[in-house]
Amino acid sequence: MKAWISRVSKVLFFILLSLFFLYLAFRKVEFREITDALVSANYSWLLLSFLFTMLAFFSRARRWVLMIRPLGYRPGLINTYHSMMTGYLVNFALPRAGEVSKCIALGRKENIPVNRLIGTVIVERTFDLLSLIIILIITLMLPETLMATFINQNIIDPLRIKAASSLNISSLIVIVILSTILLGTFLVILFRKKLSHSRVVDKTGGFLRGIADGLRSFYAMENKPEFIFHTIFMWANYAMMAWVIVFMTPATSFLKLSDSLFLLVTGSLGMAAPVQGGIGAYHWIMSRGLLFVYDIPLSDGLVYATLAHESQLILIALLGAFSFYRLFGSTRGLKELTDTRVFNKVITEKDNDGKK
Repeated sequence: MKAWISRVSKVLFFILLSLFFLYLAFRKVEFREITDALVSANYSWLLLSFLFTMLAFFSRARRWVLMIRPLGYRPGLINTYHSMMTGYLVNFALPRAGEVSKCIALGRKENIPVNRLIGTVIVERTFDLLSLIIILIITLMLPETLMATFINQNIIDPLRIKAASSLNISSLIVIVILSTILLGTFLVILFRKKLSHSRVVDKTGGFLRGIADGLRSFYAMENKPEFIFHTIFMWANYAMMAWVIVFMTPATSFLKLSDSLFLLVTGSLGMAAPVQGGIGAYHWIMSRGLLFVYDIPLSDGLVYATLAHESQLILIALLGAFSFYRLFGSTRGLKELTDTRVFNKVITEKDNDGKK
């Protein structure tokens, strides 16, 4: 009973959080402008966007297969893809729960210990984060992008001017940072025995061990060039998926291919928010980003965000439901995939493996 109440409470909390983000996103716009733009949009571009999405999904599934093989298992691409899409479906109910759910689904279909798969998901997210950082750096380095111009004029240049007249302050900041690091290191060494019993430290250690296990699996990977290729290919398709949407309405059709990187990074930040499918958070950050960087009015930015987000949401829901049916044939596996007790058991097993 308590577990059921806990799950329902989490779902309700995330729904309320999504509604709050939606309120923030749409509170200053006229709905009539948005609905008129949505009605007149050219929806034929969605087919091309869906094609890029599908290519990215299969590429991600293939990359996951490559990460699992060093563990001594060779899962099939189709089962891996369906498990991944099932995880995306579960994310609609509980944000981030899909990461564990896809491991449970694949573990059941391919007879792979779920706790071994968790490590591959952790390193997968690590590579995704590094990829986003690299993409952001590339975006800032491209001189023809409006984002690079905006950052240079409004952030870098003012900081450069202030830094030239504030060397003493900068030196003081560096000294404070270094002193804090040294003091923190000293305190960790001094109280290492007490900290070893801390739950937060224990979980942090388990997380870091998971990353280390994943990195070791990368070094043991049979085909590193293919892994790198699929990483680049996957993110390129994500960028194209976001870019072709701009041609659906005149207000965003001037954005160039190089601007797709901005759309990709901004959209990824919105989807990373702890709400179901990034609902609300994606709309808020994308519309504000388009306003500040490209001077696109909020209403037009929200039209783009709605077209890009809701089209992908519908596609993922359909693909996820189909994948779930192909894996389980009914709803009997849904309870286990979303059971928090199963999550805790899996994570506990992973932590125990790391301590052995």
